[in-house]
Amino acid sequence: MLVSGSGTLLQALLDASANAEYPARVVAVGADRTGVEGLARAQRAGLPSFAVVPRDHPDRDAWNKALAEAVSSHQPNLVVSAGFMKVLSPAFLAGVGCPVINTHPSLLPAFPGVRAVRDTLRYGVKVTGCTLHLVDAGVDTGPVLAQRVVPVRRGDTEDTLHERIKIEERRLLVRTVAELVNSGATVTGREVDI
Repeated sequence: MLVSGSGTLLQALLDASANAEYPARVVAVGADRTGVEGLARAQRAGLPSFAVVPRDHPDRDAWNKALAEAVSSHQPNLVVSAGFMKVLSPAFLAGVGCPVINTHPSLLPAFPGVRAVRDTLRYGVKVTGCTLHLVDAGVDTGPVLAQRVVPVRRGDTEDTLHERIKIEERRLLVRTVAELVNSGATVTGREVDI
C-alpha cells in the first residue's frame, strides 16, 4: 500500500486481514514522506515499510523509478494507492509488474484531483461519494472498479463531508480488494467486470 498521511485506509485493510477468512494481506507500506502515521501503523503491524521522498531524487522520473523499485522488491500482486497524494507515472506503472488501484473521494469522473471534496461543495451537488479505480497515466482517469454514494447535507463543511466519505471509502476498499482477490477482474476499454 502507498500512503501519504494518517493511513486510515491502510488500517481498514489491516483490520480486515486480521480475520483469517479475509483473502488479502498487506505485504509492505510505502510513503512519499517520512514520519507519517501510515508508516507508524505499518511498523506497529510488523510490516516492512519505506519512504521514497521526491526531494531526494533529481526529478520526478527518477523518483517514480525509485518508488517502482522499492514497491516491486516486495513482489505485490496488487498495489493500493490509498491517500497517496502523488501522481504515478507510466514508468512506475510499468515497473511494478502488477495492477495499481486508487481510492478517490468523489464519484469519478466528477471532481478529479486533490480538491475533490472542496470542489464538490463549491459546485453544489446533492450527492457525492467515493471511487475505487485502476490507475492509468492520467489523474483519476482510470477505469472505475466500484463506487459508493454519500449524500451532501445542508451545512456540510469540507471536513464533515470528507469524514463521511472516508467511512464509505474504507468499506469500499475492503470489499473490492476481497472481490478482486476472489474473482479477478476483466477490463475491456473502460468497462470493468469483477
